[in-house]
Amino acid sequence: MKVLLISANVTLSPYPLYPLGVSIIAAALTRAGHAVRQADLLQQNASLEAIGREVRDFGPDLVGISVRNIDNVNLLHEQYYIQNVKNIVSAVRAASHAKVLLGGAGFSLIPELILKETGADYGIIGEGEVLAVEFANNAAKGVYPKETLISSPTKLPGAQITAALYDERLLDFYLHSGNIASVQTKRGCAHKCVYCTYPLLEGAELRKREPRAVVDDIELLRDKFKTKYIFFVDSVFNDDENAYLEVVDEMVRRKVNIPWTAFFKPGGLTDELVERMKQTGFCAAEVGTDAACDTTLKKMGKSFSFKDVIECNELFARHKIATSHFFMFGGPGETTETVQEGIRNILGLRQCVAFIFMGIRILPQTPLARLAIREKLIAPDDGLLQPVYYLSPAVDKQWLEETLTKAFADVRHCVFPPDAMDNSLQVLHKLGYTGPMWDLLLPGGKPRERTRNAAK
Repeated sequence: MKVLLISANVTLSPYPLYPLGVSIIAAALTRAGHAVRQADLLQQNASLEAIGREVRDFGPDLVGISVRNIDNVNLLHEQYYIQNVKNIVSAVRAASHAKVLLGGAGFSLIPELILKETGADYGIIGEGEVLAVEFANNAAKGVYPKETLISSPTKLPGAQITAALYDERLLDFYLHSGNIASVQTKRGCAHKCVYCTYPLLEGAELRKREPRAVVDDIELLRDKFKTKYIFFVDSVFNDDENAYLEVVDEMVRRKVNIPWTAFFKPGGLTDELVERMKQTGFCAAEVGTDAACDTTLKKMGKSFSFKDVIECNELFARHKIATSHFFMFGGPGETTETVQEGIRNILGLRQCVAFIFMGIRILPQTPLARLAIREKLIAPDDGLLQPVYYLSPAVDKQWLEETLTKAFADVRHCVFPPDAMDNSLQVLHKLGYTGPMWDLLLPGGKPRERTRNAAK
């Protein structure tokens, strides 16, 4: 069966990220004997005409569309992405009679409403490796499920998580947009952040891939595709079970050294561990701090204090690891006093970049959604497909925006709104500079050398 897989993502913030989920499904389908082509709306410059040509040229029997994000979770500059998915479905319909199957992390959060909104035929909720293959195998025989939404109560063991089938055409685009390639080492998140959907999507238990398989991916990206920078897409890289150290040790054993970054949580790290990671190319950390004082950290469900944040930041600074933090103001427990305390705390952090959000996007089935219902900020039957943000009833929206704008207006390394630097960073990527580029905001920050991609 001929299957066309399309990534619907168009977000560039904070940098373009290779559609790993599509390539994982492509690998599973290819192993099952199906002919697969991968396409990407971002790589096609969001051109529906180009997507239509992909469909006509390939002539698929089945089209899968991956929905990574519903919106950009930025209250001050909202962008809603489901209309893009609807437009892709229409473009496919105009060029083919193939069935359209939706999937991806964003789709799995609100599947019924997204399927209805876009007019696609079917949708897969959750992990798609097994379900997509089963769907394609049956569709090849002319057999389709009675239900439009398909899910499985079980999750893949870590050793069975499929390695991505990196697509040369797509990867070339992303390597020309920052030279960053995506790698996954595990799935699952045991943390209890009130707003987060990772436990809903991936489960609370860690399912780790074989370290050898992870490093095989890294070597493939480095040697075959000439990748210059790796981003580990795990919800938290430095997990409490130390699965990340198995990957690091395998990289050390095989003498693999390539610049990389990942999401980190404060705590559990030492000078020795950071030095060990640096042997493999660790050079930047994106810290999910989320709240800026102890009161709001606790209300966000965090297991660490702001003292832990400071210690983590100092640890990375000592080792010259470029560090960024992400903060959300206006969450549960926020007051005018905690806002002012949080601003002082952020300004007191040294040698780091802070991206500052206002409000928290409410997503179904999260503790934050339940809190918002109790506080009558949303109705129990609100599907939350259109963006809705939590703002503490104790804080006025206009006051909060004005206060944050004034506090960070002249602070180079504090970015508010969080997308304020996007255009400048994208220009540098197009010129051939590698890496996330926000490290340029650090004192003395310099871009990595331009690569061979700069000439294109």
